[in-house]
Amino acid sequence: MTNSIRVSLLICLAAAPFFSEKTAAQQPVFTLDDTLRGSITAERAWWDVAYYDLNVRVNPGDRSISGANAIRYRVLESGQTMQIDLQPPLRIELAEQDGQALDVRQIGTNAWLVDLKKAQKPGAVETLTVTYSGKPRKARNAPWDGGFSWAKDGLGRPFVATSCQGLGASAWWPCKDHAYDEPDSQTIRVTVPEPLMDVSNGRLRRTTVNADSTRTFEWHVSNPINNYGVNVNIAVYEHFADTFQGEKGLLTLDYYVLPENLEKAKEQFKQVKGMLRAFEHWFGPYPFYEDGYKLVEVPYLGMEHQSSITYGNHYLNGYLGRDLSGTGWGKKWDFIIIHESGHEWFANNITYRDIADMWVHESFTNYSEGLYTEYHFGKDAGDAYMRGLRSGIENKLPIVGVYGVNHEGSGDMYPKGGNMLHTIRQIVNDDQKWRDILRGLNRDFFHQTVDGAQVEAYIIRHSGKTLQKTFDQYLRDIRIPVLEYRIKKGKLEYRWTNCVAGFDMPVKVTRSRDRFDFIYPTTEWQATPLKRVKARNFQVDENFYVQAKNVE
Repeated sequence: MTNSIRVSLLICLAAAPFFSEKTAAQQPVFTLDDTLRGSITAERAWWDVAYYDLNVRVNPGDRSISGANAIRYRVLESGQTMQIDLQPPLRIELAEQDGQALDVRQIGTNAWLVDLKKAQKPGAVETLTVTYSGKPRKARNAPWDGGFSWAKDGLGRPFVATSCQGLGASAWWPCKDHAYDEPDSQTIRVTVPEPLMDVSNGRLRRTTVNADSTRTFEWHVSNPINNYGVNVNIAVYEHFADTFQGEKGLLTLDYYVLPENLEKAKEQFKQVKGMLRAFEHWFGPYPFYEDGYKLVEVPYLGMEHQSSITYGNHYLNGYLGRDLSGTGWGKKWDFIIIHESGHEWFANNITYRDIADMWVHESFTNYSEGLYTEYHFGKDAGDAYMRGLRSGIENKLPIVGVYGVNHEGSGDMYPKGGNMLHTIRQIVNDDQKWRDILRGLNRDFFHQTVDGAQVEAYIIRHSGKTLQKTFDQYLRDIRIPVLEYRIKKGKLEYRWTNCVAGFDMPVKVTRSRDRFDFIYPTTEWQATPLKRVKARNFQVDENFYVQAKNVE
């Protein structure tokens, strides 16, 4: 273990988030591989990715790939050893710079150290080319346990796709596999046997017919892109197109589907324009006008690959035909079109620096489902949808993971995180201000990687509300706060329990008949007058994700 890696491991363990007593015994044990993947090691810190030029050949017959990635980078400070990530069974065959072969050694399971010969001078821009090959990991349960999905279409032809968010892009191409460092742009060249085609991110620059009965499809992404957002989708596709007049002008819409599903797709994908209208209203302009919007059919459920959203929801409304909220509103729209496209704003535009803050992607995008419902069906419908999602909350582990070791938090980042944001909206109590905050996040963090703390601070600052304890409660603790109350002689007494120390979240209750008003509980008993409200009629506004308990 190098000194830099040993120091990184200690930092990662020290940076573990707050766990309640109920979960302290469940903290995971981390390995060298976790640290190499999840921390900014010394072998990563000295250089900044500027551009990836990825060239890969995919052979569906034997499920192998081969290729090279030319990594253009800026030298930030002195350094002679680079960490490049590539997961087995793939192997680096050659690393070279300026025509010189370089020494390469594997460290841990998934990382490789490349010793550079040329002096790396701060301010310089250099290129390292990494050649690799092998049979990449087969996806076990895409997209959650990803890799390559090798399937067949209805006529028995190859139907292939990648997905790798948790697993990491290094499952199929060599890169700096950490979210903090995105290239400014990327080219993706994919060679496949005829008559197959590849659909990847960005815009198709050219198609080259090769002498060996293959074709090479060259795609170019002109915006920063997170590694896991880069994808390969291979099939005999049918293509159809449309345009959307949005806030930044004309946005191209391109759809790639299996021929047998063309007519169904033309009908189902009409929802895309309604999605774009809703999300541009709430979040601001679509973040990638230069690269367009694509929806691509794949042999798994779907994923938020930037400007190349993948789709496998069987052309059904809901989540594979089910309404996750149980309210009926989730059957009004196609879950994959709405949810995965919502990630263009929260995941692809605003990207977590560390997967421990994956809630920045998933909580906001879960919440976007409710906002979409509200935009098209009204505020009551959106509220009901968000409340309905609470049935999926487990409250077993915190939403925030452990920093520096590639550790994401619990799946509660979806419904609980979405309901946290829905609750905060009630506290802000100003829908225009709330919308301004959501649009401001996408404007002020445009094409950036962020820490969760930055997002928390932004909402606190722009709302003007004291929300830190609210974030701590829902992100870093597993308990649902309980409002204990008692009503005596026209007076309401109340306090928060089952909560973090100093919890002080305001909440709306029925202080007078048919009307909700704010009270400001702390963990100490307080009192306020009530007007003509009996205990049996007292309620907490159900849009707050809390519990209430009468302790008389």
